[in-house]
Amino acid sequence: MEDILVHESELLGLVKEYLDFAEFEDTLKTFSKECKIKGKPLSKTAGGSLRDSKSLIIQRDLIAAFDSGDQKVFFDLWEEHIPSSIRAGDSLAQKLEFYLHIHFAIYLLKHSMGRPDKEELDERISYFKTYLETKGAALSQTTEFLPFYALPFVPNPMVHPSFKELFQDSWTPELKLKLEKFLALIFKASNTPKLLTLYKENGQSNKEMLQQLHQQLVEAERRSMTYLKRYNKIQADYHNLIGVTAELVDSLEATVSGKMITPEYLQSVCVRLFSNQMRQSLAHSVDFTRPGTASTMLRASLAPAKLKDVPLLPSLDYEKLKKDLTLGSDRLKAFLLQALRWRLTTSHPGEQRETVLQAYISNDLLDCHSHSQRGVLQLLHSRSEVVRQYMARLINAFASLAEGRLYLAQSTKVLRMLEERLKEEDKDIITRENVLGALQKFSLRRPLQTAMIRDGLIFWLIDILKDPDCLSDYTLEYSVALLMNLCLRSAGKNMCAKVAGLVLKVLSDLLGHENHEIQPYVNGALYSILSIPSIREEARAMGMEDILRCFIKEGNAEMIRQIEFIIKQLNSEELLDGVLESDDDEDEDDEEDHDTMEADLDKDELIQPQLGELSGEKLLTTEYLGIMTNTGRTRRKGLTGVQWSGDEPLRRPVTPGGHRNGYPVLEDHPISPQMARHTRNGCLPSLLDAYLPVDEGAAVDAKPGAWLPAGRHGEPRLPASGAPSQPREVPRALGSGETTRI
Repeated sequence: MEDILVHESELLGLVKEYLDFAEFEDTLKTFSKECKIKGKPLSKTAGGSLRDSKSLIIQRDLIAAFDSGDQKVFFDLWEEHIPSSIRAGDSLAQKLEFYLHIHFAIYLLKHSMGRPDKEELDERISYFKTYLETKGAALSQTTEFLPFYALPFVPNPMVHPSFKELFQDSWTPELKLKLEKFLALIFKASNTPKLLTLYKENGQSNKEMLQQLHQQLVEAERRSMTYLKRYNKIQADYHNLIGVTAELVDSLEATVSGKMITPEYLQSVCVRLFSNQMRQSLAHSVDFTRPGTASTMLRASLAPAKLKDVPLLPSLDYEKLKKDLTLGSDRLKAFLLQALRWRLTTSHPGEQRETVLQAYISNDLLDCHSHSQRGVLQLLHSRSEVVRQYMARLINAFASLAEGRLYLAQSTKVLRMLEERLKEEDKDIITRENVLGALQKFSLRRPLQTAMIRDGLIFWLIDILKDPDCLSDYTLEYSVALLMNLCLRSAGKNMCAKVAGLVLKVLSDLLGHENHEIQPYVNGALYSILSIPSIREEARAMGMEDILRCFIKEGNAEMIRQIEFIIKQLNSEELLDGVLESDDDEDEDDEEDHDTMEADLDKDELIQPQLGELSGEKLLTTEYLGIMTNTGRTRRKGLTGVQWSGDEPLRRPVTPGGHRNGYPVLEDHPISPQMARHTRNGCLPSLLDAYLPVDEGAAVDAKPGAWLPAGRHGEPRLPASGAPSQPREVPRALGSGETTRI
């Protein structure tokens, strides 16, 4: 009690201060009156009215400087009275400040009666340019602001299409309104009552800390996956280097034996390939006078350890499985779908996984050949979010494997269901990710490409990519990669030509996105659609070359070379018609050997077994053990693939999982990982001479209007499914390689 009396005056003062701040006028009068009656002292608060009057004067001065275009006065007041922590750390403040700099930079252009004073205009533009190079550089990776970095270099911004909105009558009043709201919020926040501050610091701290820790965990997992991929690529490149070196050493030894090869040339190449450490090691440990010593030693370093025999997984009773998948409870369905997926994702690559997949296919696990209204595929439209998500994950796992794609692609039924799910799914992000991932992998096959183009999927992709910052990394990467694959077809390019301005704006914005994994797909899509003359004209009109050259200044060597190819395509005058041979002359009978089973398929599981509840492989082998339902697999041989040079934009269909791991394998025509990596390092012939995407002559039915938002949360809408298109040819496609799972 004594402690309360000691601090009573201060506590009552805090309550009074908060009531005054929150404008509880009647409550404040009653509270003050009762304190006076009871003789309770109220501590004095630091003159709030004086602070309020000063705040109003500062706000009035800032608005006056904004209206008069007085740049110096405005930013002097801005930096003096807006806390540096807010200017540097608050995204709203940073965006507002960026637009304020634009306002003052173009003020003379909008408010001068005649021609603006050139010296003053140049001074304002120079001030804006300095801001872009210093404080404004932090926003250079934000798609919203990317076009404005070209503003100081455009001779007449008033007529440039990229800056059209800046010179509309409504732009300045809207910016002024945002400024007034921001200032009111900031100066009110500066008078925050102490009671509210104490609550924020203590009551919310635990929640904020948990959120921060969760975010740090997510980032750590993401970095871990990135480093693992980098490690795998470096290890593969190292093995590749040793293999090439062994071949060169063989050739060098052959010259010593009298073969007609220039020894000096081979030796110089060999020396360039070896690191200093490797050369020193070989110099001390290898006797080059003995034929075959060096190459044998090098190859021995690559010899894989003898793998232990991996047992096949037990056979299952697929009739019982499918019955419970259609008639069981939602929880049982979810656990079964999870267990069946885990069989694919966690099985050992090779015979074990191939046997699992072939058993699924031969027993028609997903009822792809069934016409029943209650087949397993219908789980994609289940009322249960968990069942829908787990069904989408299983289909995505199937689509990750070449034979699985072949099984799903035998008719367009699965494709139509996935497109419908993509259109309707607005609750579960992971469900949509997996549906999108499956569709992207479907786009490696030519008949499904044709069907997706006809169904107007390109318009849905363009619409969703208009706001990439709202998308997960998986959705963004697979959306852009799918768009590129569809744009490689002439029908896809012609579809893009219907909304050329929008497509070009979306792709140019994506060039500067902070997720660098999407850059090859953006470059490939741009390069491909710029083969259409009408799209080239639109790109030139919007100043595409200036935008591209901005990225040349900041990009890495590979990105720069790809952009140079795009600029060359932009400035070409070639006509499409009659130049390219048909792009339908592809064999449909072969299938690629390399598959991708990404770790994302098993992330963020929604269900966990309760005590005594079975799940995973234990559920399958306890309740659904079968007899001799596993079947052998006949491996289909592929043809020699077409190589891709990393210096050029992608010009073959790819899937992100395979492309990141450095296995550019053409579906139906695989090449070895070692050969693929040669091509990425520029050691083999250019793809530009090997292949050009060409016209397939397919009729296109979709129209731009069909994909406009359907009125539900602004979700893009696919057009209604039409009749299944007739499959024709299977495309060659840059595919994928096996990844290490963790």
